[in-house]
Amino acid sequence: MNVRRLQRPLKERYRREPGSSRVTLRARGSEADTPLSCSVDIGRAVYEAGAHTGVGGTGSAACSGDLLLGALAACAQITCQMVASAMEIPTRSIEAVAEGDLDLAGTLGLSEEVPVGFQEIRLTLNVDAPEASEEQLEGLKEKTERYCVVMQTLKGAPRLSVAWETG
Repeated sequence: MNVRRLQRPLKERYRREPGSSRVTLRARGSEADTPLSCSVDIGRAVYEAGAHTGVGGTGSAACSGDLLLGALAACAQITCQMVASAMEIPTRSIEAVAEGDLDLAGTLGLSEEVPVGFQEIRLTLNVDAPEASEEQLEGLKEKTERYCVVMQTLKGAPRLSVAWETG
């Protein structure tokens, strides 16, 4: 697949019509049969999610932390794959592994000193590209990190607003 050829008309349209490059993604979490689970609808698929076993969940569905790490791994892997293709770097495989550490005492409100959320996230990209030069691999690394949406979002902490609607 030629990624550059695929993206060329998109880039041309975005240059001609700058506002057309803006998109809004939406996910909706809805109540399920217990207070420990929900369904997440992203418009193209519905996923089941549940509380982590460390806060009382059953462990039968991905917890929100799993989904966050999964989004990072997916974004990094796809971005790296697309960049490698656009740069014409032959690869045998590309794998992204995301891991994160958090202390559930914060989530459960047991300690005011323990933050809620991940304290550290690690992303490892395993790229098997034996024919690639060091220069190509450096370019792949730089562009993947620059263009990975989820990675850049986590690094930059976007504005977040919360609205409550009660009825």
